[in-house]
Amino acid sequence: MIFRPFHYFDTGCAVYLFGCAGKGRAALVDPQERDLDSYIEFAAAKGMRITHILDTHVHADHISGGRALAERTGAVYALHESAPVNFPFFPLRDGQEVQLGNVTTRVLHTPGHTPESICLLVTDTTRGAEPWFLLTGDTLFVGSVGRPDLSEHAEQAAKELYRSLRDRILPLPDDLEVYPGHFSGSVCGEGMSGKPMSTIGFEKRFNPLLSAISEAEFVRSIRQTVLPEMGQKATIIRRNQGDDGNERQIVGARTS
Repeated sequence: MIFRPFHYFDTGCAVYLFGCAGKGRAALVDPQERDLDSYIEFAAAKGMRITHILDTHVHADHISGGRALAERTGAVYALHESAPVNFPFFPLRDGQEVQLGNVTTRVLHTPGHTPESICLLVTDTTRGAEPWFLLTGDTLFVGSVGRPDLSEHAEQAAKELYRSLRDRILPLPDDLEVYPGHFSGSVCGEGMSGKPMSTIGFEKRFNPLLSAISEAEFVRSIRQTVLPEMGQKATIIRRNQGDDGNERQIVGARTS
């Protein structure tokens, strides 16, 4: 497997490129519009073609590069099937698998930060049958969780986030590696670590919002947290939803 994080220390954002070196196929997760050349150049240097571009949700803190990169590479651009966007895309369902040669990615629908949020469970079959790592988007961070206050229904979103963490994330193996969409420096959660990766077991022990607390306690705690307003949030969301007056035709009719 080829695995390359792109870390943006000015905003605390992370982008991930991974795939099968033998088959020369790669996926890119949560790309930023400002850095498309870096992703293409890295993949080419490894003899790989970007075949799948996945956004874990409709972002509110940066402009996604997903649609523009799909145009340039011919890759499939994918979001969860419930994503509230105004352009064609390849719809992902809970439990669906994306095949990249010897690398398999399984979609976990984890609503909470946003209704369409997903995590991606990645397995390298040349290494073993068990999953190797989890890309958690804005659902779980190192030392924190995603903020659920981006919509009008923040309390319901907090409840959904609690259930996603309890039912979809915490039952995963303790030794599973965790790579979130943000680290310290981002306003997408409170108390995030500057260390941009962890494990499920470590987060169970030390993440204060993953301890044995009830749903009501979780909701109360996270609702009492006051985070800075995201700059240009409304404009960024509209752009990422396709309301930019410049709709693009996206490749989305194939799965490989």
